[in-house]
Amino acid sequence: MSSPIPSLPTPRSERLVGSPAVRRDGRWWLVSSAGSVLATDPVFTGELDRFATALAAADQAVAELLDEQHGSPSLHPGMRQ
Repeated sequence: MSSPIPSLPTPRSERLVGSPAVRRDGRWWLVSSAGSVLATDPVFTGELDRFATALAAADQAVAELLDEQHGSPSLHPGMRQ
């Protein structure tokens, strides 16, 4: 019997850049030096989810643009087309 292909591991903890919001095991927490508070408001956590998704998409788009630029000979100094 063959085993199913394992899925890629997901990070257990992920900080939302520039904020005190951290997603741990699928739940949002607000973290400071004084402690942590679980975010339970579905509207707020939904916005955090949407923002995190938008940031990930933006990061991916930038990475793709950089890959395209690095693959283009016209962008490398000293090279001619």
